[in-house]
Amino acid sequence: MIDFWSVQCRFYPAGAASLGLTTLHISGVLLATVPLAVGSTGSPQRSRPALCWLIHTTRREVSARVTSLDRAELNDQPKAVKASMWHINAGTTLAGTSRADPDEPAGHVALAEARQGVPFALSDPDWASFTLGVFICSTCSGIHRGISQISKVKSVQLDAWEPVEVEFIASTGNDAAKAKYEQKVPPFYYRPTASDCQVLKDQWIRARYARKEFIYTERQEPYSAGYREGVLWKRGRDNGQFLSRKFILSEREGVFKYFNKHDAREPKAVMKIECLNATFQPVKIGNPNGLQVTYLKDNSTRNIFVYHEDGKEVVDWFNAIRAARFHYLQVAFPGASDVDLVPKLTRNYIKEGYMEKTGPKDAYARGEVFIGSKENHYLVLSGLPPSTQGYHWQHGITIVTPDRKFLFTCETEFEQHLWIEAFQKAINRPMLPQEYAGLPGRRSYWSFGRLARVSISRLGKWQP
Repeated sequence: MIDFWSVQCRFYPAGAASLGLTTLHISGVLLATVPLAVGSTGSPQRSRPALCWLIHTTRREVSARVTSLDRAELNDQPKAVKASMWHINAGTTLAGTSRADPDEPAGHVALAEARQGVPFALSDPDWASFTLGVFICSTCSGIHRGISQISKVKSVQLDAWEPVEVEFIASTGNDAAKAKYEQKVPPFYYRPTASDCQVLKDQWIRARYARKEFIYTERQEPYSAGYREGVLWKRGRDNGQFLSRKFILSEREGVFKYFNKHDAREPKAVMKIECLNATFQPVKIGNPNGLQVTYLKDNSTRNIFVYHEDGKEVVDWFNAIRAARFHYLQVAFPGASDVDLVPKLTRNYIKEGYMEKTGPKDAYARGEVFIGSKENHYLVLSGLPPSTQGYHWQHGITIVTPDRKFLFTCETEFEQHLWIEAFQKAINRPMLPQEYAGLPGRRSYWSFGRLARVSISRLGKWQP
């Protein structure tokens, strides 16, 4: 097998007087220098730029051509060259066409098609599973190695590929794999993105390929049954130590609750599914499987921090919460579509951190600020009113609401900029009809979602 280290090319537009040369290096040795393909009369065969080369090996002579490109596409040509060279290295053509046929595109076209639908929105992955027939990113390649009995990975650029492996991945590809392994993904099941934590990506891949949960629906029971009971490690409010606690999630009762003792009859805390949120916070909690659960109590936001040693267990809890909320919202808002409801199941924070708060003092702690839209006269301003006193940090932010102004200060100008940007995102988003129920004096799930959107509930230290 021949390893291709580099390809150096010079491109000329069709009709140019000088057609130039294409230089190929294989294993660091110059093998051939050939002109750009021309017709029998010496003029370019096509009106669009095209690149051809001739490669001499000890086994055979191989001619391959990269499909013609528009001028705007020339910047992407190195990727196409890399793909085509990879096919030649494997001794086969992914498109199933003869390399000697000048009218057929080279195999990199099939490779590009097979790469469509790569998980986590990565467009040019350098790894592939030749047993599953999918392209993957470097992060996912590590996860796939953990299920080596099912998925075996190779580098697209560095590893040698057998013809049968190339043909299989060309005939499969990410779109075909998605159609097979994601046949029955529940609408509430969380699909990770590139920015999500490792445990979500790991369990998504294992659920998809190893456990085949989205082919056999009976394997979804741990998070779709409507009732879940188990043990999680919960961080204590006073000493910060994690202690084992019994948790129950019940869709029928509409609650998520935990008990200080495993045999206790009465729960320590009861959280209504209506106002429940869960988000993974591994850094904050200090555990890769750390989950932050947020809920409303006495009109204020409360948090609990939990984890489980088993990644599957904690992700099952997370998706069970999403399932419970999904079914609750289907009943509460019967006219809403799944597309409308799914973004409301759980929410990640746009921005989280510390600010000083100053301004008028209420008789009781508000703890939260409702962020409406600019159409309802909500504004975010840089700086503080001239008469403001009693603050230590110098970089102020003023939130203007119809009722009053909320004053905050940040430690650095950079933090001020990030907070203003986060507030502005919420203010620029028009309010939904349901969110009007969250205006001062009223509270609903929808308004809670708008509060969580900017994560300004509890601007001091977190309070379990």
